[in-house]
Amino acid sequence: MSDVTTTEAVPAYRYTAELAGAIERRWQQYWLEHGTFHAPNPVGPLAGDGPVPADKLFVQDMFPYPSGAGLHVGHPLGFIGTDVFARFHRMTGRNVLHTMGFDAFGLPAEQYAVQTGQHPRKTTEDNIVTYLRQINRLGLGHDERRRISTIDPEYYRWTQWIFLQIYNSWYDEQAGKARPIAELEAAYESGARPTPDGRAWAELTGPQRREVVDGQRLAYLSDAPVNWVPGLGTVVSNEEVTSNGRSERGNFPVYRRNLRQWMMRITSYADRLLDDLDRLDWPEKVKSMQRNWIGRSNGARVTFAIAGADEQVEVFTTRPDTLFGATYLVLAPEHPLVDAIVGDRWPDGVDERWTAGAASPAEAIAAYRRAASMKSELDRQENKDKTGVFTGVHAMNPVNGESVPVFVADYVLMGYGTGAIMAVPGQDQRDWDFAAKFGLPVVRTVRPTEGFDGEAFTGDGPAINSSSPASISLDGMAVDEAKKTIIAWLEEHGHGRGTVQFKLRDWLFSRQRYWGEPFPIVYDEDGAPIALPESMLPVELPEVDDYSPRTFDPEDADTEPSPPLSRAQDWVEVELDLGDGPKRYRRDTNTMPNWAGSCWYQLRYVDPTNSERFSDPVNEQYWLGPRPEQHGASDTGGVDLYVGGVEHAVLHLLYSRFWQKVLFDLGHVSSEEPYRKLFNQGYIQAYAYTDSRGVYVPAEEVQERDGKFFWQDQEVNREYGKIGKSLKNAVAPDAVCDAYGADTFRLYEMSMGPMDVSRPWATKDVVGAQRFLQRLWRNIVDENTGELRVSEDEPGEESLRALHRAIAGVREDYANLRYNTAGAKLIELNNAVTKAYGSSAGTPRAIAEAMVQLLAPLCPHVAEELWSRLGHGESLAHGPFPAVDERYLVEDSAEYPIQVNGKVRSRVVVSASASADEVRAAALAEEKVVELLGGNEPRKVIVVPGRLVNIVL
Repeated sequence: MSDVTTTEAVPAYRYTAELAGAIERRWQQYWLEHGTFHAPNPVGPLAGDGPVPADKLFVQDMFPYPSGAGLHVGHPLGFIGTDVFARFHRMTGRNVLHTMGFDAFGLPAEQYAVQTGQHPRKTTEDNIVTYLRQINRLGLGHDERRRISTIDPEYYRWTQWIFLQIYNSWYDEQAGKARPIAELEAAYESGARPTPDGRAWAELTGPQRREVVDGQRLAYLSDAPVNWVPGLGTVVSNEEVTSNGRSERGNFPVYRRNLRQWMMRITSYADRLLDDLDRLDWPEKVKSMQRNWIGRSNGARVTFAIAGADEQVEVFTTRPDTLFGATYLVLAPEHPLVDAIVGDRWPDGVDERWTAGAASPAEAIAAYRRAASMKSELDRQENKDKTGVFTGVHAMNPVNGESVPVFVADYVLMGYGTGAIMAVPGQDQRDWDFAAKFGLPVVRTVRPTEGFDGEAFTGDGPAINSSSPASISLDGMAVDEAKKTIIAWLEEHGHGRGTVQFKLRDWLFSRQRYWGEPFPIVYDEDGAPIALPESMLPVELPEVDDYSPRTFDPEDADTEPSPPLSRAQDWVEVELDLGDGPKRYRRDTNTMPNWAGSCWYQLRYVDPTNSERFSDPVNEQYWLGPRPEQHGASDTGGVDLYVGGVEHAVLHLLYSRFWQKVLFDLGHVSSEEPYRKLFNQGYIQAYAYTDSRGVYVPAEEVQERDGKFFWQDQEVNREYGKIGKSLKNAVAPDAVCDAYGADTFRLYEMSMGPMDVSRPWATKDVVGAQRFLQRLWRNIVDENTGELRVSEDEPGEESLRALHRAIAGVREDYANLRYNTAGAKLIELNNAVTKAYGSSAGTPRAIAEAMVQLLAPLCPHVAEELWSRLGHGESLAHGPFPAVDERYLVEDSAEYPIQVNGKVRSRVVVSASASADEVRAAALAEEKVVELLGGNEPRKVIVVPGRLVNIVL
């Protein structure tokens, strides 16, 4: 990249990259020294000298992770966008909070530590230094006092504190909110709430009481089915498992098995998380993704008694009207009931297809479970080849008394519903495929359309084959009527109940890693978890010699995790006095997932130096509290604008909303939601190149010759994709700033297209933004002398009209994040100024100053410089922003194109208030039209007010 090349000498005061760099460094230093972007709090150390303005704005970027690779030009897109938005509103007089911190716990730093032995903290802090150097160069108007990092003990002290608030809470279904666990214990003790088995609280032993209470905590320990990877020595999330059941990292086999893990009871909030989406100003696409993830379904739970046993199988179905068509049951391989019901031997005459060639049901199921544990959930759901084994037992269909076999099959997941289904092959294609493979009967319970055959019918229609003289008849009923009827019958006869089910599962909150927040929990000699008192927070990470979890034979599914913290025995085994004298305890050797720190960071931005509370209620209320007078009666509160990628549409946003709602229920915050308004920026894309092996090669080393592309004299293929390290097409913002200046870089990124769509990067086009800034500079500063080219003359009428049209349009564009059109309006205005005053003594001050003010949010450094040269001693960061004079938006005249037989032949200018008849007369009198008419009357004349005249000869 290079500046504009020319054979002529460059004028001494031309706005070049070198001059831009000097200006940018000077103003960035000024902002830092003067605390230009400090946003005062109502109370506390960050409070200002007087009352805070009532009109505030909290703008937040999604938490960046400080990667060692540094930034490429795609990263700052959202950061510059929020900066422009914040700067505009700051200039209009609002108190704007805009800052940035770092989501600094992460797997990359830990992996680097495993490879090199360098402590993850040093790696991460070095990366933060690089990251800050790069983003600071862009002139982002951040309040530096509020910068946070999740790895700082003073920050994760409060992450641990919030965990304890969740741990010490339960969800009261009647109240529809979380309440302190102490209130639950008091209700049991007083008898206001019956215990699960009906015994008096006083009759229960200490461990029994603990079991009752712990079973209702919002953070709880559970033997949860997880994705265990012996080859990595850790558990991975569903998103980290490939479709063929292997780990995304390392390509090791992944096994589904039960391990004791911390869980968050997010499912208690499923209804509120779903319903409150309607109260948020979020993209509909993101709302739909969250709705689908939560997955609310209305249906029924139905119980099937196991023949010859005391056990029952409970299933959830969204179609209880098809119960007469349930010809077999299926349990997930992980279902705890499997061990209780599995038969000792195969029944006489069992179909060999049901046994998998095993000598007994127990043997068949053990082998099947192991095979299922090596599949991902996605593979289990999407695999067309259905597999399964018979348990050796039958159950009874409650509506008709039919005996139905019970199978174990991996297309049923433990995490959804009850982990068991009633299979209705006539109405479900997966059940149809299973029934076809294993020779099971098919009973259609919904009349299919005429001619339909050979597969499951999933449409609606009247019920058929759904009656029993001893129970109930649904025949002829429509689906909705049949559902209501069968649910009422099930409830009356004790065979089930109507219910609501969700796809959402409780949040697995444990990781077998070192680089994360330690749990503020210890275990007593009985293995019971005990919450540490607030005075013992933070629980800091100990030093360890080896950061890697213990790995095992990738094929050995029966191994147990051994996290890195388990090696720090002096830290793990600890003597503490928790109020009943010194005792020995054992710390938890897992750490929290990296989601934890990003669940609540907006609350710490509000009050980052507070050592007494995670956030003072007065400050939280001011920055995040509901503003019904501004946003309506249903306002949830939260950050006023949250900007980030759509890739975080589900997990991060869902987890943040859950934490916020728990804190709201407990009275710690005034806002029900963390983010009132969400905006997803697009991506920056660029050409990438692959060699004959399909391997990406460095894009900057590729040369184009005769329409073909070559790397090291080998022809390569060109494709288009998201800019980044993996495609080797990244461009560093530093290089662009070196060649053109940061303001040019900012303007180019904002002008490439709408903020919410992806756009192509082309370094060669950056010069266009630079040329505009050079032209605007020339309209105010003489390139040869450095003197102002500004006059005190009053602008002409046309110039004032052009100026105030630009002010009105740019104000609206900034307020709605339409920066590309704001840039276009500035270019149009500058062109009009150049045309009017380029050859004169100078630009009128009224226009010059307004242009600089309009430019300031997009290109703050050059705007500050020009504002200073125009004689102003104060920074432009706090305004003023130019106001619109409505007089100049009213047009005195209007120009009408004149179409003759469909082609524009001429134009006519008339008074803006001219009537249609006056416009018609003026058009017919226009010289070119008179010539075309040749003395004849037109066949038709159509006047479209304010737009055109159409004449048909």
